[in-house]
Amino acid sequence: MKVVQLLPELNEGGVERGVVELSRELIKRGFSSIVISNGGKLAKEIENDGAKHIKYDICSKNPLNAPYRAMGLRKILKEIKPDILHVRSRVPAWLTHFANNSLHIPIVSTVHGFNSVSFYSKIMTKADKVICVSTAIKEYIQKHYDTPEQKITVIPRGVDLKKFNPKNIDIAFMDKFIDKYGLKDSFTVSTVGRITQLKDIETFIKAISLLQKDYSSIKGLVVGGAREDKKEYFNSLKNLSKELKANIIFTGSISKVAEIYHISDVVVSGSKKPESFGRSVAEALALNTPVIATNHGGVLDIIQKNKNGYFFSIGDHKELAEKIIKAKELKFDGFEYIKENFSLENMVEKTVEVYKNLILEKRS
Repeated sequence: MKVVQLLPELNEGGVERGVVELSRELIKRGFSSIVISNGGKLAKEIENDGAKHIKYDICSKNPLNAPYRAMGLRKILKEIKPDILHVRSRVPAWLTHFANNSLHIPIVSTVHGFNSVSFYSKIMTKADKVICVSTAIKEYIQKHYDTPEQKITVIPRGVDLKKFNPKNIDIAFMDKFIDKYGLKDSFTVSTVGRITQLKDIETFIKAISLLQKDYSSIKGLVVGGAREDKKEYFNSLKNLSKELKANIIFTGSISKVAEIYHISDVVVSGSKKPESFGRSVAEALALNTPVIATNHGGVLDIIQKNKNGYFFSIGDHKELAEKIIKAKELKFDGFEYIKENFSLENMVEKTVEVYKNLILEKRS
């Protein structure tokens, strides 16, 4: 089977990382994998894994040259003769739609997020088969586009269980990190991710400040970098932390995310906007760390209330504080839970099954 995945660019991000991982796993299973994008720092990784990357502009939203780019894409697809086209974003989906008019190659789309409801976004539901990364996304496209049930398959994003495995963590890094920030014997609560207003880190800071009145050993870790356009917001968070005299540590961006989850007693995901899946939540659970998340979006599929975490209302720092204390006492085998339900292997197997079934349908 020859699979072509199409996405705008191959720079860092959840969609991009998912494309790289799927491509690598397809190669391992003996399939032919090709990725078409406008390039990026992950393109080399595609090729290092034994797949092929074709650099082509399926990124630009300029409608004036779209017909020309669709013709160019048709030429590429005629040459490589794929069995499946897998579109990952709206611009590539539109260009593929027009390029494929005369080729009739089976198309699969993955809806990764809560895109604005519009004719432009509807293209993601026009594929032969539609993969949704969570039940919340499935309900969203059914509500707004009347997408037929038989077209949809829910396949959560897969967690790489080699990287997010309690047995594979970097002990030396953790020891240095704990020593650097004075975390030995502390009650460590973390929030991990790029610093933006959507992450609602203010509520996290207020909850830590409230809890430290009764739990003097508590420390809140804010792990993530701030882009230049978010510096003002980042400074406001530091000022809030000082005003409340909260035990907050801003670590900046750290690549050893699995180790941060393992160090933490509790992880908080306080996004104001529904997450399409909540990969970071699944990753933390794989390290046996309980998670508290805002009660909407894809995380509703992942967290098992009273077993491996809790939910709280957006912006309610008192409720978050209460749930942090409750979560600290939870004991569970998160690695096995994620392995059974949200592993990368599961994601790949279910995706390949969608491909195979679609090819059979088209041939019959």
